[in-house]
Amino acid sequence: MANEPVRVVAAACDGACSGNPGPGGWGALLRFEDGTVRELGGADGATTNNRMELTAALALMEALRALPRHPELAIRTDSRYLIDGLQRWIQGWKRKGWRTASGGPVLNRDLWEQLDRARLNDVPLRHVKGHSGDPDNDRCDAIAVAFARGQRPRLADRSSSSASAVPAPAAADPAAADPAPPELQRLLSRLELADRLAAGGHGLSLVELAQLVQQPLSRLEPRSGPWTWRDWRVEPLADGRWRLRRGTSGLPQQEQGQA
Repeated sequence: MANEPVRVVAAACDGACSGNPGPGGWGALLRFEDGTVRELGGADGATTNNRMELTAALALMEALRALPRHPELAIRTDSRYLIDGLQRWIQGWKRKGWRTASGGPVLNRDLWEQLDRARLNDVPLRHVKGHSGDPDNDRCDAIAVAFARGQRPRLADRSSSSASAVPAPAAADPAAADPAPPELQRLLSRLELADRLAAGGHGLSLVELAQLVQQPLSRLEPRSGPWTWRDWRVEPLADGRWRLRRGTSGLPQQEQGQA
């Protein structure tokens, strides 16, 4: 088991631009089943938000090509432009000689051509709403914004999955001038997301659950019955997914998850 390759179980990317066009940045991350994280990012002095979204996805796909991947892996992005371009528009653009339906040239053709070559048929794109509390999307956004502002955020690698904080925008309210530590902010985002998932009765795949509770997938795979994580009861569903429910009563202490 020790020699088996560690698979990627979650991936996300995002782009940002100040001025659009203007200085831009992009961020991406890969989460592995042993709990480690690898982050990517970069900057462009004169670009657009769409180009940064495409650049982030391209870097992520190229990194994923050489890595073992969990069969449920999907790339999470808040860019409808990226998703619609690769899943709906690109074949028509190519048939028309890289022209849009109105006859104009396709913008960002260079990146679309590279994405078309780099795409992975076994890794779909999955849309997430931006700034909605999704921890990986929020982290990619923070990396992208930092690069767009000319900062050099420290990116996590697999030898140490804790990255230094990306400076947050200055708060308008003086009372908010002393924010919580970055790790606590990221934990709060995860807890708020868990509350929304529980309230909505949403089902999670095992990969998505591992991403939320930040535990290695191999640790969750043997579980078949209900258990607890922090303030939530984690219950198995008939279709192989899991559901969160507020409250942990009724479960023995040894069944409670950690982290």
